[in-house]
Amino acid sequence: MAEPPSKRRRLSDTDQDPTVKIPGELPTSLSHPISPPPPRKTVARERKLISSPVRLTTIRDLPEESNVGAVSLHDLLGDPLISECWEFNYLHDVDFLMNHFDEDTRALVKVHIVHGFWKKDDNNRLSLERQSAQYNNVTLHAAYMPEMFGTHHSKMLVLFRHDDTAQVIIHTANMISNDWTNLTNGVWQTPRLPLLTGSQDPSGLNMKIGSGPRFKNDLLNYLRAYNSRRQICKSMVEQLEKYDFSAVRGALIASVPGRHDLYDDDPNKTYWGWAGVKRTLRSVPVHSGESDIVVQVSSIATISSVDGWLRKTLFDSLSPPTKTKTPRPTFKVIFPTPDEIRRSLDGYASGGSIHMKIQSALQAKQLQYMKPLLYHWANDCQKGKREEGELQDGGRNRAAPHIKTYIRYNEKKSIDWALLTSANVSTQAWGVDTNGIGTIRIASWEIGVLMWPQLFDDKATMVSTFMKDMPTDEGQGGDGPLVGLRVPYSLPLQKYDDSELPWVATATYARPDIKGRTWG
Repeated sequence: MAEPPSKRRRLSDTDQDPTVKIPGELPTSLSHPISPPPPRKTVARERKLISSPVRLTTIRDLPEESNVGAVSLHDLLGDPLISECWEFNYLHDVDFLMNHFDEDTRALVKVHIVHGFWKKDDNNRLSLERQSAQYNNVTLHAAYMPEMFGTHHSKMLVLFRHDDTAQVIIHTANMISNDWTNLTNGVWQTPRLPLLTGSQDPSGLNMKIGSGPRFKNDLLNYLRAYNSRRQICKSMVEQLEKYDFSAVRGALIASVPGRHDLYDDDPNKTYWGWAGVKRTLRSVPVHSGESDIVVQVSSIATISSVDGWLRKTLFDSLSPPTKTKTPRPTFKVIFPTPDEIRRSLDGYASGGSIHMKIQSALQAKQLQYMKPLLYHWANDCQKGKREEGELQDGGRNRAAPHIKTYIRYNEKKSIDWALLTSANVSTQAWGVDTNGIGTIRIASWEIGVLMWPQLFDDKATMVSTFMKDMPTDEGQGGDGPLVGLRVPYSLPLQKYDDSELPWVATATYARPDIKGRTWG
């Protein structure tokens, strides 16, 4: 209960009511000396921090602090609301996949597995068929493979949920236990995508590269490519068309096997392979100073014309000319040595999916060309010179790399763009120009997503994060939003010593690994 107002004190004969104005007297406000008001305390505006759009997969045998922000397969598939799952990959273990759905609903999820084993007597195909026969809710789809040496190498999940949302997940891990246990892999996810509303006019959509509608356009074009011979993805494309992608930030970079026209004026056409990444990067702003493009992969194929293709096709596509005549970036390639594989969590067994050959005369020549470009995966090796700079531990030195990243670092130590993809360094993945006649020939299915800071805000800066997904403002210039990018390797990089060679899975290694085993 409120207190009653205090009574006004009765004035004595000597008291004067201050509310009564005396004739000719100046207002009291004018009789006080004039001084400026005290300065207001300035409150520092908090800088907006944006978590990394790329997450690493959990590593079983690393401590908890190394798995902060990391994601497991159960995190991706364990939601009991999942009604349908499309799983695209190179290697598949159906039992392993099914065990990661919610225990109570896994028998109810419609599971579609898209693979590339087109030969009916292929052991991988026969194994898939035997495993999937145990599940009434699993359907297999063999992708059309027009090129003899191509593979279905894309790694993607498309999920539909009972709450009328959908989600697209692009990652780098095969659907087998080994890849989700002690190997380093990466994951990019869309937000939960709602259904489109009837009021949304498709003619007014922003089709700018990097926007959600453009990502949807390119993704649906990629999925429609599966339908060239058989209607593999027709039903899924029809479903996905109904969803709103406006919250998505990223550009699809994918490869579709076959021959494709390089010159087409259709602004909504999707270009594949090196032509796709080259056209996309023309729209991405970069700093005008010196820069490094770090190519980190798990496989480097034998390339017949290494200088002609690696430098003049792939590297040129990753660094298209800019309006400001920016200097050509320095290219660096991260690939593990035998010592790094030997000391990894699973020892030599970790190297079974990491490929490069150096035995033949052509391969030896390729190694000679690439040797100056090679850097360690783990920068705690006994040999090799480490670049200058503060040590930043990615927390994955002992978890051998199956992830594939292409990142452009500028001289301000921030990131101009980053690509997470299934594509290694090979002509099969990125394609070759067919004798300069205006077509590109691609052998394999690949998929990835390109990100850059301006997708999140015009004034944003993208910076490396280590052992966590969220960036910190400490020591960062500027005041625009700060976007983190979870980097899997440690910085600064450590260059190969002259005596060092890359890991070769087909070679023999007599020195025992961390498990006491030899290789070959």
